[in-house]
Amino acid sequence: MGQQETVATSLADTVREGIDAALAAVDADLARRYPGDPGTRQPVHTVYVPGDAFAADTIRSWGDQALAALDEHAPDAASLAAVLGIPEALAGPVYQRVRAKLEREPVEDLRIDFEDGYGVRSDAEEDADAARAAALVVAAYQDGTAAPYMGIRMKCMEAAVRDRGIRTLDIFLTGLMEAGGLPDGLVLTLPKVTYTEQVTAMVRLLEAFEKARGLESGRIGFEIQVETTQSILGPDGRATVSRMIEAAKGRATSLHYGTYDYSASCGISAAHQSLDHPAADYAKTVMQVAAAGTGVRLSDGSTNMLPVGTTDRVHEVWRLHHGLVRRSLARAYYQGWDMHPGHLPTRYAAVYAFYLEGLEQAASRLAAYVAKAGGDVADEPATAKALAGYLLRGLDCGAVASGEVARLTGLTRADLDSLAGRLPFGG
Repeated sequence: MGQQETVATSLADTVREGIDAALAAVDADLARRYPGDPGTRQPVHTVYVPGDAFAADTIRSWGDQALAALDEHAPDAASLAAVLGIPEALAGPVYQRVRAKLEREPVEDLRIDFEDGYGVRSDAEEDADAARAAALVVAAYQDGTAAPYMGIRMKCMEAAVRDRGIRTLDIFLTGLMEAGGLPDGLVLTLPKVTYTEQVTAMVRLLEAFEKARGLESGRIGFEIQVETTQSILGPDGRATVSRMIEAAKGRATSLHYGTYDYSASCGISAAHQSLDHPAADYAKTVMQVAAAGTGVRLSDGSTNMLPVGTTDRVHEVWRLHHGLVRRSLARAYYQGWDMHPGHLPTRYAAVYAFYLEGLEQAASRLAAYVAKAGGDVADEPATAKALAGYLLRGLDCGAVASGEVARLTGLTRADLDSLAGRLPFGG
């Protein structure tokens, strides 16, 4: 290789050095505020179960009820495809994989609810249920029946219920610690956040618990539930949710949209409260922009339409739920709430079809990008990152198999992690 040719320049090195020095604080701030995706699995849903109803067999029971609903209302691939409009070519794979998922891992994320789904109880009753929840979560992780993610939704930081929420959280976390420590899949949800100071209070609370139990600072994160108009737009005209992410000091793991509380706070009548209402779209767009690049993930809310009753009624609700999930996926809301076992078949059908129908195109584009082979789409690094993320989410939830991705792309899981920005490329 020949000697590198010298080219002419006009600027002294001190100019570059001066700019580096001037932007050093900005560089550090960008790295702190926008670290990117955490590189961990994101569940496709969160299932909420009242604190008094949660039992050792809850997860398996939800799976069995979902399978029974399929057996009764869509006993084969063709019947489910006809109800939901799944393309014929995907009907078999989607149906088979949905059933396998319900048998193997029916719930990806479970939240034991001590807020709206639980209500106001005596202190003695809530104390007992919080302690029991901790014991059941520990047992589930020990015997292998736990969901990948589990935790509680406490009461909010508003004055009327603040002390009760703090006590319930303390009892639950203490129960986990007394039994051996916090599980890796622990998730906590702080609801009805209105002011950034409530997020700051949650951070202070977790810092105090970590100090009391000798845990590493920052070990415990939490979800922020967006259920009020003030959490989207503050009285100063600024996007409050962005300030909440900052106030969480790196502990915020996700933003969850609360369909019905938020809709009600906007004055929307009950008949029109839905995930696809324009007010919901506005709120979720603000959430999306505020969270972009921060590593804080997004979750859509739920539908209160339950698939129960006659087959015609179940099919009607399944079509509604399936359509809402598909809509959320297209808008990059890869997680949502499920409130009934009958929602699981359509949750997984929508998610699996979403990843299966785009598998070959995404794999082809990513393989061409890596090989610099061109093709009919000129993808850039940011798009390659999105393509790799798409395939990784499909793998994580079981929609696609690693062998399928490897065959179509020639890439390993580590390669995909690298392209998605989770590891240095080739790492």
